[in-house]
Amino acid sequence: MASESGRKPELRKDLVSNHWVIFSPARAKRPSDFKSKAPANPDQPQHQCPFCIGHEHLCAPEIFRVPPDNPDWKIRVIQNLYPALRRDIQPSSSHNHNLVANSVLDGFGFHDVVIETPLHSLQLGDLSPQEIAQIFLAHKKRIEQLANHESIKYVQVFKNHGASAGASLSHSHSQMLALPIIPPIVSTRLGSTKDYFDQTGKCCICEIQSEDLLINASTNFISLVPYAATFPFEIWIVPRYHSPHFHELDAEKAVELGGLLKLMLRKMSLQLNDPPFNFMIHTCPLHGDGSELAYTHWFIQIVPQLTGVGGFEIGTGCYINPVFPEDAAKVLREVIVPESE
Repeated sequence: MASESGRKPELRKDLVSNHWVIFSPARAKRPSDFKSKAPANPDQPQHQCPFCIGHEHLCAPEIFRVPPDNPDWKIRVIQNLYPALRRDIQPSSSHNHNLVANSVLDGFGFHDVVIETPLHSLQLGDLSPQEIAQIFLAHKKRIEQLANHESIKYVQVFKNHGASAGASLSHSHSQMLALPIIPPIVSTRLGSTKDYFDQTGKCCICEIQSEDLLINASTNFISLVPYAATFPFEIWIVPRYHSPHFHELDAEKAVELGGLLKLMLRKMSLQLNDPPFNFMIHTCPLHGDGSELAYTHWFIQIVPQLTGVGGFEIGTGCYINPVFPEDAAKVLREVIVPESE
């Protein structure tokens, strides 16, 4: 039976992640009616915030700051006070690791925090493109440092904005987890994009063309809602040029990327009532044999937290999205961000 809008449900396969998404408009309000009702940030008094300038002594050890050796810093990269993995234990090797049925490794790895601004009141979308570019370049520098560790296979950069998105502090920050494994979702993405390349000789992300999915574009980047978006109003920012590693980003392109990210965050905030969101940089593993470079392509994924995950999603890995991507893209295209922002 068709929904009230006349659109039938669809199942779409995401060629990048190799999973299926059910689009069910009967479960949705109008796309323009989606508004977050969750409080954006955990309540953290400024005088107690360890990430504010002047409170450096409350944090775990610093790795570097921008500018270097400057008390009036703009960005700090520090160790996570409560790391998921530990840098102070010996990494496992093929000869000495504690491996049981190929399922246990010692918990070696790096878990870092990037404090994105010294000011408690500012969020990522409030910063200028140049300031956001410096954050990207801090991520790049830290990835390059971590790549010197042969045991580190993959670095995940992510940001949790808002309590319901997993943020424990309201002060703007992102995180980096350097892993001694390639996570299954990354391996699946590599396998899926390789299958497309083997069949067509092309990178499936380079091939994204649909104008119906496009939100905005700049010289070197596009923002879009993916064809099989897992979540309502999910946004990808994708380089127009083929590049497998995020840390290949240069300073000039970083400013351009910062401008497009700022625009997407402002559109999302205005249209969806400043929702909690998760932000992930998807990139290529660090130490491949080079063959994957032809079919891997880094991109940024932004997921506003508008719907919950239920038993069906957990049980099947197949998600239900109540908003067709073309409708979400149209709504976001039409959001006007004031020039002053």
